[in-house]
Amino acid sequence: MENSTPGWLRPMWARLTVLLVGFGAVMAVVGTLTSALAGTGVGSLVVGIGGAIGALWLYRKVIGRIEQRPVTEVDRATARRGLGRGALLGLGLFTATFALIAMFGGVESLGWGSAVAFLAAVGINAGAAVTEEIVFRAVLFRIVQERWGTPVALTVSALLFGLLHLVNDGATLWGAIAIAIEAGLMLGAAYALTRSLWFPIGLHFGWNLAEGGLFGTTVSGSTNHGGLLHTVLDGSAALTGGGFGPEASVIAIAACGIPAVLFLRAARTRNRALAA
Repeated sequence: MENSTPGWLRPMWARLTVLLVGFGAVMAVVGTLTSALAGTGVGSLVVGIGGAIGALWLYRKVIGRIEQRPVTEVDRATARRGLGRGALLGLGLFTATFALIAMFGGVESLGWGSAVAFLAAVGINAGAAVTEEIVFRAVLFRIVQERWGTPVALTVSALLFGLLHLVNDGATLWGAIAIAIEAGLMLGAAYALTRSLWFPIGLHFGWNLAEGGLFGTTVSGSTNHGGLLHTVLDGSAALTGGGFGPEASVIAIAACGIPAVLFLRAARTRNRALAA
């Protein structure tokens, strides 16, 4: 069958640029709308989930057309299992992180928050998890890995993922570095292991939902809309993450670094880590 992909999109750089710009715009729109509607709860929930579903549909259609292949990384048959396992692991990792911060005296107070804020957090984080994983793992990591191998893809996608978080209100350079180390590497390794977008989406969503929606702490230096619980952290920035939130804590780096190493080892064992 003749390849119907336009000739100018066949070079790797052209394809990568177009996809990053296009899905980067989708990410920005979904993020802006869900945050703007956070005060309504249900509005943010509907827009976030709708945006996530729409972004996945668009990715499947665009990649199928441009790359002329089955888009197996978003295979519906593996969605429930991948999302479920990832979300449970993400919830567990952040809960363990929070417990350790509390154990070392980093939690000043813990009380009830708001159900409306929790609903908003579900929408915000559903939209963010899906669109960010499309941009940084399904597009950037996957295409760079195909050309230059897994180590380069991990480095590039993690660094750019960290830089993205410098635009947040409470951003710090250390916070961006921490995000690159913990989330950038862990989520890239999760994609390398599974060759599926579902597991990193679930992992991303579960971690962020626990951080913001459940415990009500600041997520990546962004505006804190609150959560089901209201937490006040107090202590050194190394322990609590300071204004950036717990993701800038050394405990969070360790909590995410361990699974990242395990994922990469498993990927190598299963011959899924590509050499340059």
